[in-house]
Formats: sequence, C-alpha cells, structure tokens
Amino acid sequence: MEMEKNYRINSLFEFYRPLLTNKQDSYIQLYYADDYSLGEISEEFNVSRQAVYDNIRRTEVILEKYEEQLHLYADFVKRNDQTDAIRNYVKDNYPNDDKLNQLVDDLEVTEEK
Repeated sequence: MEMEKNYRINSLFEFYRPLLTNKQDSYIQLYYADDYSLGEISEEFNVSRQAVYDNIRRTEVILEKYEEQLHLYADFVKRNDQTDAIRNYVKDNYPNDDKLNQLVDDLEVTEEK
C-alpha cells in the first residue's frame, strides 16, 4: 500500500509540479523522490517536523485535487494501456510490417515526451 501511494504521489508530482509553490515542490521532491525523512527535511529548512509533515499532507491533497479536476495522470495511463494493446496486436498480427512497427514506436516516443 505504501509503495502504491509513493508511486502515485511521484506520478502526480511529475504532472502537476509546475503548479506547486517552491516549498511544496522542495518538500515533496525530498520526501517522495529523494527518500528524505521528515527530520532531515526539517533540519534542511530549519522548521519543525510537524510543519514539514503538515505541508506534505496538504500538498498530497492538492495533487489529488488537481488530478480529480484535470485527469492528466489518468489519461496518460489510458493512453499507455492503449499503446500497449496496439503494440501487442501488431506484434501478434503484423510482426513483419516494419512501417507499422515504426509508427507504434513513434507513438510511444511521443507519449514519453
């Protein structure tokens, strides 16, 4: 469960990072991406552990609210699932069609950008 939450917050962070304040960005980056403890972050910013904890929890709510309204992460997951389905269909039915395989490769590369 904790790993799933970490993965989700990291994913949401990647999509909505530009919408966060500098402090929110720093705390989430350090806590989720860089695996800092609350104590380490509080020392870095010279604030209490409780202040760091509260800021991180509020930012998690903000990230979830952005996703609820904008669906960027959910849409990304859907597009990846569809691309995987296309890739598998082409592999099973058109394995020697170089042009079709290249088009699917290009679709995947475009999505990663």
